[in-house]
Amino acid sequence: MRPSPAAGTHQGSYAGDVSPELAWQWAQAGEAVLVDVRTDAEREWVGFVPGAVPVAWKQWPGMALNPEFDRQVQEASGGRKLVLLCRSGVRSIAAAKRATELGLEAYNIVEGFEGDPDATAQRGRKGGWRLRGLPWRQN
Repeated sequence: MRPSPAAGTHQGSYAGDVSPELAWQWAQAGEAVLVDVRTDAEREWVGFVPGAVPVAWKQWPGMALNPEFDRQVQEASGGRKLVLLCRSGVRSIAAAKRATELGLEAYNIVEGFEGDPDATAQRGRKGGWRLRGLPWRQN
């Protein structure tokens, strides 16, 4: 388990991509801060990772950018690298890019919390934090 460099159009714009398992390992070892960039509504309705710092990239309704993101993610870092989690591993790329622009070492967690859609467009059955059996809870 090793990070992969950001690839394609994202090359060099953030520290890289990590598997959910590596992100959890780093967080448990105190090497990284796990930041959940999903909306408050997503964490409430779909579930959350205990101990993850909630710093929404966008907020529902409307999916407007969180005007407090920069301050919140800098506070969350505490000088450690960040591993960023969203639903599918897309918003967390944008958040990792922004965190990197702020001078932080930020990684995207591939597959996100719910994983990729399956053949019937359902999430939660093809990869992701939950399917991999990593800690999470539902309200």
